[in-house]
Amino acid sequence: MRFSPAVIAISLVFATVSSAGFSQSADIEIKQRSVEYMQLGTAAQKRGELDLAADLYETSLAVDPRNGSAYIALAQIARAQKLPGKAIRLYREALILDPNNLDALSGQGEALIQRGAVEKAKINLSRIETLCRTRCDQIDRLASAIKLSEKKPVLSAEAVTPKPQVGDEKPVTETP
Repeated sequence: MRFSPAVIAISLVFATVSSAGFSQSADIEIKQRSVEYMQLGTAAQKRGELDLAADLYETSLAVDPRNGSAYIALAQIARAQKLPGKAIRLYREALILDPNNLDALSGQGEALIQRGAVEKAKINLSRIETLCRTRCDQIDRLASAIKLSEKKPVLSAEAVTPKPQVGDEKPVTETP
């Protein structure tokens, strides 16, 4: 009898802890309707209908904003449309949901290279190498993109110096 209050308190603690664990598992799952829109978007993207695919991916995000795959798919479309700034932002949204997403890190690195930020892409590569202990496709893809970007010549105003032409100048006359 004298242990009854302690047993009741302990049983209440176990009941609340176990029920909290059950309620959190449902939050991890992506809504089925969002997944269906993702599948329709993937099919449209494979057919080359990028605008329709983007609309379907955005609908998928409207149904469930926690769908990181939709952000990645939208970012891939943005990269295909030569919009690396938009792609970087979308990859960042996917990385907010899952900071260790290898596809998002790799895609963001490739978009950074498109934008000209090779050093930041190298940071993404080192992060992928840390997360993926063995050789991953993402490591190979981003490393080869970095190597290709380093072979390209740098285009800037300093790279091209204008050569003055002697004799082509018109004489300057002063008017009173």
